[in-house]
Amino acid sequence: MSLLRVVARHAARPWTRAFASESSSSFSPATGVYQVFDRIAKRKQRDRAVSRDAGVGSRTVDYVRDEVADRMMERLLDIKRKFDTIVDLGSGPGHFSKLLEPEKTRKVLMIDSSEATLNRDLDEEFEVEVERIHADEENLLDVLPRNSQEAIVSCLSLHWVNDLPGVLVQIKEALKPDGLFLGAMFGGDTLFELRTALQLAEVDREGGISPHISPMTDTKDISNLLSRAGFTLLTVDIDEVRVGYPSMWELLEDLRDMGESNAVVGRRHFLHRDTLAAASAIYKELHGNEDGSVPATFQIIYMIGWKPSSNQPKPLERGSAQTNLKDVL
Repeated sequence: MSLLRVVARHAARPWTRAFASESSSSFSPATGVYQVFDRIAKRKQRDRAVSRDAGVGSRTVDYVRDEVADRMMERLLDIKRKFDTIVDLGSGPGHFSKLLEPEKTRKVLMIDSSEATLNRDLDEEFEVEVERIHADEENLLDVLPRNSQEAIVSCLSLHWVNDLPGVLVQIKEALKPDGLFLGAMFGGDTLFELRTALQLAEVDREGGISPHISPMTDTKDISNLLSRAGFTLLTVDIDEVRVGYPSMWELLEDLRDMGESNAVVGRRHFLHRDTLAAASAIYKELHGNEDGSVPATFQIIYMIGWKPSSNQPKPLERGSAQTNLKDVL
């Protein structure tokens, strides 16, 4: 399934912006984890996105997260269970939490590392009780006791964590037995049009390439990561959200207002103007639509996992079937 929206917010104009990066990573002896992303820079990017124009631009670009939250809610409604409390990890202002109704839960606990983003929509009414906690998603067990939660959801925040396997383990540890984890994150094919346009332009103008879009998890790895973290009864599926823009410039501006600018450790803070202009032309030539707009693809990986429990259904032992499959067919 795909969604096509044409976003025409501003006239296209060439500019130099803090979007390019020079890929590198650093090892943190304290945690034993390679630091691919600068979490402090990412928090500041998101804080600035919300603070700019009193949050008007930030609210305008909610369309991707709102759409993914809707699709996550469809999956939650397929689970015939009411939860006392649901944790919304990396909640932002509450794209998913705003959709919760009393028939599904009594309370939602919103956790986010960006305090400005977390508190952006304090005046909006929610259908359920809301508690907000400003905390780093990478240190979940600092704010949630082990075996304490019935359900944890995460809508498009896990692609910025440095230790995804470790965060998944923390989510599992925070859940009660038979607790639910429902998540959505950007997949590896997200913004492939922008990635290829920037790479080709940089080779042509500067004689080499450096990553300009943050690395993202490949879809085939998610099931393995969930299994290694200790989840069972796994469900993983892939979907796309396709958005149309007047040109590449509007896409870059919207990514900034989403707080999705690059935050790779060691990133470059600019690209030459002529390189960006070339990338815009290449983008339109390779991927442009007939109406003159350009598409941007957001690949979404949806995942469901359950913390093991003795009362969960389990597969029968191999060879224990009572009916021959040949007789059925």
